[in-house]
Parts: sequence; C-alpha cells; structure tokens
Amino acid sequence: MSNVLKTLLSTFLAFIGTHLYGQQTYRDSTRVDTGGVKTLRGVTIYTSVYKEVIPSQKLSGDNLKSLNSFSVADAIRYFAGVQVKDYGGIGGLKTVDMRSMGTNHMGVFYDGIQLGNAQNGQIDLGKFSMDNIESIAVYNGQKSDIFQPARDYGSSGSIYLRSRKPVFDSSKTTNFKGVFKTGSFDLINPSVLFERKLTENINYSISSEFIKSSGRYPFRYKRVYHKSGDIAWDTTAIRQNGDINALRVESGIYGNINRGVWNAKAYFYDSERGIPGAIVNNVWMRSQRQWDRNFFLQGSLQKNVLPKYDIQVNAKYANDYMRYLNPDPTLMHIDNNFRQQEWYGSVANKYSVTKKIDINLSTDFQYNTLNSNLDGFVSPKRFTSLVALAGAAELGKLKMQASLLGTFVDERVTRGNAASGDSAIAAPSKNEVTPAVFLSYKPFPQTDFNIRAFYKNIFRMPTFNDLYYTDIGDISLKPEYTHQYNLGFAYRKSRAGALLSEWQLQSDFYFNQVTDKIVAVPKGSGMYRWMMMNIGEVEIRGVDVVSDLAFSLPKGVLLNVRTAYTYQTAQDFTKRKSKELQKITYGGQIPYIPWHSGSVISSIQYQSWRLNYSFIYVGERYQNSANIPENYEQPWYTSDVSASKNIQFKRYRFRISGELNNVFNQDYEVVLNYPMPKRNYKIILSVEL
Repeated sequence: MSNVLKTLLSTFLAFIGTHLYGQQTYRDSTRVDTGGVKTLRGVTIYTSVYKEVIPSQKLSGDNLKSLNSFSVADAIRYFAGVQVKDYGGIGGLKTVDMRSMGTNHMGVFYDGIQLGNAQNGQIDLGKFSMDNIESIAVYNGQKSDIFQPARDYGSSGSIYLRSRKPVFDSSKTTNFKGVFKTGSFDLINPSVLFERKLTENINYSISSEFIKSSGRYPFRYKRVYHKSGDIAWDTTAIRQNGDINALRVESGIYGNINRGVWNAKAYFYDSERGIPGAIVNNVWMRSQRQWDRNFFLQGSLQKNVLPKYDIQVNAKYANDYMRYLNPDPTLMHIDNNFRQQEWYGSVANKYSVTKKIDINLSTDFQYNTLNSNLDGFVSPKRFTSLVALAGAAELGKLKMQASLLGTFVDERVTRGNAASGDSAIAAPSKNEVTPAVFLSYKPFPQTDFNIRAFYKNIFRMPTFNDLYYTDIGDISLKPEYTHQYNLGFAYRKSRAGALLSEWQLQSDFYFNQVTDKIVAVPKGSGMYRWMMMNIGEVEIRGVDVVSDLAFSLPKGVLLNVRTAYTYQTAQDFTKRKSKELQKITYGGQIPYIPWHSGSVISSIQYQSWRLNYSFIYVGERYQNSANIPENYEQPWYTSDVSASKNIQFKRYRFRISGELNNVFNQDYEVVLNYPMPKRNYKIILSVEL
C-alpha cells in the first residue's frame, strides 16, 4: 500500500507543477460553511466563498417548495440528465440514475456526509421527506470544492441534500413550525419542527414526521400482443398492499467557535410497508411486506487553524435493519432480515500555497459489516481506506481543479458461503488510483459566459450482494469503471428593471463509458440459476440543456420559468455468447433510458399568493437492451398544479396550499408492470412562529 501511496503523491505533485497556475484563496477563513444556505425572515441567501468550476443544478427555497413533491426522489425528477425509477405509490422504492451510469454510481450526501448501503449500493430516496429539506444540488463528476472528504471524490455523480438549520434574528430565541398534510390514498402526514437558541453560539433543532397511507389508488392495466394486435387483457382495479406507516425523527445541534463551526446530528427512520409488486399475468394481489429501521449519528468540525491552513473533521456511525417477508403460499416462503453497520471517519486538510493555489489532502476510513439469516450467507466485513490529493488554481480567465483518489479495500468473511463452496473465502483486496480534471474558461471579461470541461475516471465497488449473495455471488468480481468526458457552457444575463430581469442558460455535451459492468447471467445451461459477472459495456452520449427565466411583471407580479431537456443515447455493447441474443441486444438502448426527456417548472407570485405548474416528459424507451416491439415502453408525461396563500396574523405565519397531481389523469408506468397513481390531490396547512 505504501508504494501505491508514493505513486499517488508523486504523480499528483508532478501534475500540479506542470498544469496548475493558481487560485485566489486568501479570504475570510471564518466563513467555512461554504455551501451553506442561510434563511433570514423568509429570504433565501446563498453564500459561497469559492467559485465553482462546474456549477451544480440546484433547487431551494420557494422554488423547491413549489414542486408537488412528496419525497426527495419526486423533486430530483426535474433535474436534467437524471432518471428516477419509481415503483409506484407513496411507499414504493425510488432510486436515481444520473446520465445512465447506474444507480450504484450515484453518491447521496445528507448534510455533507454520504449515505451508505454496502448491501446493494442503492439509496431509496423515497424515504427522505421534503418537509425538512432546504436545498437539493446535483453535481456531475464531483462537487467543485476541493475542501471535502476523500469519499466525496468517489462517485460519478453526487446529490447533496441539505436539511434546514436554525436561524434566529436578534429578537427571537425559539422557532416552531407545524405542518399537516392530507389527501388521496388516505394520507395522514403531520410534522413538527422546534428550534432553540441555547447560547449566543449554539443552536438546537428537533423535527419529527409521521406518514400513514393506505396506498390504494385506481389504475388501468392494459397489455397488447404486438404481433397480432389483440388485447391480452384490459383491467381497471385498485392497487393493493401499498400501505405505509413511517416515522422520522432527527435532531441537530450547531455551534460556532473561534474561526470555525461544528455540528452534530442524529437521525432515525422506522417504517412498515406493503410491497404491491409487479402485475404479472393480470395478477395484482400481493402480500409481501417490508420493515426498515435506519439510524445514524454524524458530526462535523471545520476550523481555520492557521492563516493558510484549514481542517475539516467528519465522523459517522450508521445502523440499518431491513426485513422482507413473503407469506404467499403459492410462491416460495421468504422471511429474511439484513443488518448493516457502518463506521466512518475523515480528516481533510486544506493549505493555501500562494494567493493562487490551494491544495487539499483528505484521508478517510470506513468499516462496513452485513449480517443476515439467509442460509449459507457469509457475514462480510469491508475495510476501506481512501486518500485524496486535490488542487485548485486560478489564472485570470482560467480556473482549474484536479484530484487523484486512492482507494484501498480489504474484506473478511466469517463462515461458509454457498456461492463459493464450503470455505469462507473473501474477495481479493482492491487498490485503485483514479484521476479527475476540471476546467473553466471565461473568454469575455464583461460578459457572464463560461466554458467548462472535465474528465473523470472513477469506479464503484461490487456490493456485498454482488459478491456474497447466496448462490449467485462471485467473489472474483472486479469494480465497474466509468470514464466521463464533459464539455459545456453557462451564460447569465441580468437586466434590472426590465421585463425579463434575469436569464440563465447552461448546456453540456457528454460522453460516458462504463466498463466491466456487473450483470447477472445464467449459470450453466439452465435459466434457473444465475451468477454475477463482469461482462457489461455501455457507452452514453448526450446533451443537457437548462434554462432559467425571471420576469418582473407590472404591479409587482413575479414569474419564474425553469426548463430542462436531455437527449441521450445509452447503448449496450456487451458481448454475449448467444449469437442470436447478441444480434438483437448489441448497440441497443439500455433499459428504461429514454432518448428524450424534459421538465418545466413555472411559478407566478403576487403579494401573498403563489401559483405553480410543473410538467415532466419521458420519451419512448425499452425495458430491455433487446430493442424489439415486445419490450417497447410508451412515452409518458404528467402535469401538476398547486396554489398557496401566506397569511400573517400577529406573530403567526400561516400557509395554506392545495396540490393537484397528474391533472390529466394519465395512465402510465415508470417501470414495467408497476402502474403509477392517476389524478390525486393533497392539502397542506402549516403554521410558523
């Protein structure tokens, strides 16, 4: 490992010497909360002491609240280049894929520290309510701030969720907010937030939310034989077994110290839900159940130690439990549980070499365990060390960032595994070094126009399920690698007092390669036994376009319109043994990736009234790499509207909102055989004091 580290350091320093010129870094070091969002009397202000080389797509404040989004996954659908797999209903699984590289290549960060799932690598964003989320930011490649933990460099794309933090004016020491939501699917969803100013430098908050819903909604299920055109069946029914009971509680304490800040957070989520399952052969009555219990403690400290030296320390402990039950006597009886634990620590050190050069060295350690009651299941333990060396520089019109990430993984197992024989054999150690380079160039000094580009090589480790899941795991799996190439521009124009007061346009052209993709393939001659293998190759070409318009209309009326559009070809170039299968799959669009997709978010505000309209379109796609008529999935679109009214009564602030989703009552599926809800509504009442 030491030789690898020496190579990492020497290579990066050589790169710094030949390619980086400098970045302005002398600044007020007490303002270390660089990505923060501050809320003062209802106005959202972004503070940033560094200039992003590759800016994020971001939704926050009233724009985020205006979306008819019940969970974080619902809101992320409005970002360009992002696909959400939604299995239907309030309690249905919801995962996110960015630029077609796969869900496991996405890093999801909650208040600055990554959410983990070593078992299958997927984060269910349906579990995270919008009620306590202050902002959502999506980054391609990685966040454009080198002062971050090593793990932040380790994903092909990142989603940063920031929860609300306490802010008080000079006359207040307590904030309270209560929200009650009700509507379709027998929804009952109360939540409360309490914030307290303990001392001049320490604030505290606690929030809680309860969700109860039957998950029952009408749907139409129609299947047609493609060759003859005959209707196989056309059924209208009520979606069953989609109920959910969930409780979320989180608490945080936030402090200021001399030239620094610190915070600590505790999070708890507990739910029981039905799994309505796929509709197969016109059967939609399912009885599977799932229980989830997630808990974590995390803390962070940032401090300017010396005039040129800053330190950031992060730590986290997470404990996750999941039980899956299938009591259906017509199917195989299953009652499995899984328990994960994670210990994580990180130290980041940023040093300002000159006024124009910053260097950051981050070291992380992570320890994951997984236990299960599955027969023959090993209890794997994964030790992961990460070292990241990054530099940021600025030379007039040119800004640059570069990083090298070293990842060193060792694993242990404790008992026999049916997938690898009777002996307890762990996957071999993996040591990888991966680079990233980001550039931004501003050609015209008087025009807010920037050209940006980046290259990133990164990988994702096989999950515990990939390696050790009984009878299909393969301990010889290699990581999946991605190569990302991006070229784009951003333009912004502001005209105070004009009808079109602000216009922003950004566009990116990209090419991604995913190699050694992990896929399940038949084991032997039969189709009843499967195993995981590195045989997949995918190439993605695409363009994202995002436009933001702000209009200042007469009589104080404000109109905002945000549009996003994505075009992608994501082709499967996996080589298969079957010549017939190779012929129909090679070069095909990968499952559930549309060629065209887009969204519109618009809002009009007049005094205390606000009217919102949002639209999502997902074009034609296939549910298999074999792009044949039997696998064709029709385009779908939805329109949502909402209206809200703010009322001030003495020191109380009331808000009344009404939402109507899927206004035109569309029948559609995001995932095959998982029908989505038709027209539905929600009423929201909130009070703040």
